Amino acid sequence: TERHESRRVDRQLRGRSGRQGDPGSSQFFVSLEDELMRLFGSERIAGIMDKLGLKDGEMIQHPMITKSIERAQKKVEENNFGIRKRLLEYDDVMNSQREVIYKKRRHALLGERLSVDVANMMYDVTENLVVSYQENGDYEGFDFDLIRSFSIDSPVSSGEFLKTEAGEVIDRVYAKVLDTYKRKEELISRQAYPVLKDVYDRMAHVYENVVVPISDGIRVFQVVTNLKATAESEGRELSKAYEKTVVLATIDESWKEHLREMDELKQSVQAATYEQKDPLLIYKFESFELFKAMINKVNKDVVSTLMKGHIPTQDPDQVREARQRRQVDNLRASKSDFSQYGSEPGGGPDRDQKTEPVRVEKKVGRNDPCPCGSGKKYKHCHGQQQAVAPRQNARM
Repeated sequence: TERHESRRVDRQLRGRSGRQGDPGSSQFFVSLEDELMRLFGSERIAGIMDKLGLKDGEMIQHPMITKSIERAQKKVEENNFGIRKRLLEYDDVMNSQREVIYKKRRHALLGERLSVDVANMMYDVTENLVVSYQENGDYEGFDFDLIRSFSIDSPVSSGEFLKTEAGEVIDRVYAKVLDTYKRKEELISRQAYPVLKDVYDRMAHVYENVVVPISDGIRVFQVVTNLKATAESEGRELSKAYEKTVVLATIDESWKEHLREMDELKQSVQAATYEQKDPLLIYKFESFELFKAMINKVNKDVVSTLMKGHIPTQDPDQVREARQRRQVDNLRASKSDFSQYGSEPGGGPDRDQKTEPVRVEKKVGRNDPCPCGSGKKYKHCHGQQQAVAPRQNARM
C-alpha cells in the first residue's frame, strides 16, 4: 500500500501485519503521483530522477525518499493539528454560551430556581429601562416602555425620575413590578381553581394532567399542569406551569435564532484576514455582544409575556353587542332591498304578471342560519312556523 498523510496510519498497518505472528518486515510502494508525494517534494525528486537517467516505472529504494516522505507527513500532521486547534477555539466560544442557556433551561424543566430566575429577569429589565432612559432624560419614553413591558404605570413622577438616583428608582419600579405580578398570579389561580377543582373531583381517576390555555393577548400558550397538584395548591401550581412554559418557549425560540446569527458571524469574520486582523478575536468580541443582546431580549420577552398573561374568557357584553350589531346589519340590508324594489321601472299594478308580495326583509334560505340568532337552521326554527301557518289556512 502507499504511504499515508499520517504516520499513525502507517504504524497501524505495520502493527496489524505484525500481530499475525510473523516477524517479517513491512514495505510500502510509493508513486510520485500519490497525493502525499504530489503535495510535498515530488517535483524535486522527479528532477533528481531525470538527472540520474532513470526511466518511468523503475523501482527506486533510497533513504532520501523515506526521509522526504516522513518530512511531508510531519507537515501534514502539523497542519491538521492547527486546524483542529482553531476549530476548538471557535467551539469554546459557543460552548460557554451553551452552558448558560442550558442552565436556564434546566432550571425551568426541573423547577429549580425558576422563581428566582424570573425575579432576576424582572430586575434586569427594570435596571436596563431606568438606566437607558435616565441617561437621555426621557421620562415619557420610560413611562411608555413600562406600560408596554410590565403593563404598569410609573411609580415615580417626572421630577423624581430626573432627580432621584438610578438605584432608588430601580428599587421602586421593581417593587411595583413584583406586586403587580403576584396579583396577576393570584387572579389566574382564582379563575382556574373552581374549574380544575370540579374536574379533579369528578375525573381524577381518568386524567393526570390537564391543559389550560393562557394568552398574553397575542399568543395562546397551552399550559400543561398536574391536576392533583393544582387542585391541592388552589391553582398556584398553574402559575408555576405557566412560568415554565413561557421561559422554555422563549429561550428555545431565541436560541435557535442566535445559532443562525452565530453561523453567519463565523463566516463573515474570515474576511478580517485581509485587514491583517485575527478573525478569532473579532469572533469572540462580536459573539459576546450578540449573546448579551439575546439574553436581554429573552428577559424582556419573558417578563412581558408573564405580566400580560390571562385566561381568555368570553365577555357577555361583547356577545350582546355583537348580536345587536348583526340585527342592525340585517335591518339595513332589508331596507336597501325594499328601496331597490320601489325604484324598478314597470313595477306598478298595471303589469300583466302576477304581483308578488312585498318583502320587507331579505329572503332567507331553508338551510341558512336563522336571523333570530339562535344558531339553528331557518327550516328548523322560524321557517318551520311559517310553513305550518299556510297548512292551517288551507284546512280552514
